[in-house]
Amino acid sequence: MRVEIRPHVGVGPFRLGMPFDEAMEIAPALGRVSHRPGAGRPPGTYVVNFDDSAFQYVLSFPEAATLTGIELWRFRDEAADINVTFDELDVFRTPGEELVEQLRERGHRVSYDDDLGIHALPELKMSFAADSSFEYPVDEEGDPLYFDHVLVSTEPVV
Repeated sequence: MRVEIRPHVGVGPFRLGMPFDEAMEIAPALGRVSHRPGAGRPPGTYVVNFDDSAFQYVLSFPEAATLTGIELWRFRDEAADINVTFDELDVFRTPGEELVEQLRERGHRVSYDDDLGIHALPELKMSFAADSSFEYPVDEEGDPLYFDHVLVSTEPVV
């Protein structure tokens, strides 16, 4: 499966600004849907668990009940047939430092918040981080090799 990130537009089948009901028509076909907090309607966050790989879409709906943020969580199964791309780069299989360098080479401004450990593309309202508690592959120094989640939002990012 290939999932394309399109800043200011959306991710995969989900579009920023999409009404809640429209998103919930799509979500069950992709996987099991859970909601935080436990009510069935917005506001809240809806998690779409793709399959046993643990790949997730996290959909954020504020009071207005339109999609304002789409977060993708990296698969845990390294053999998963999932490619998440942005600007033709595989964001979950390209080592984080290399991905940041390639994004800069392509003209994207990348900022880094040392306190939060987040790389952001402010003009695109996107951010990348590697801060999950799951034991993903690490480099020689024990730091996460890949980013484990990416956010695309309608709101400014760090």
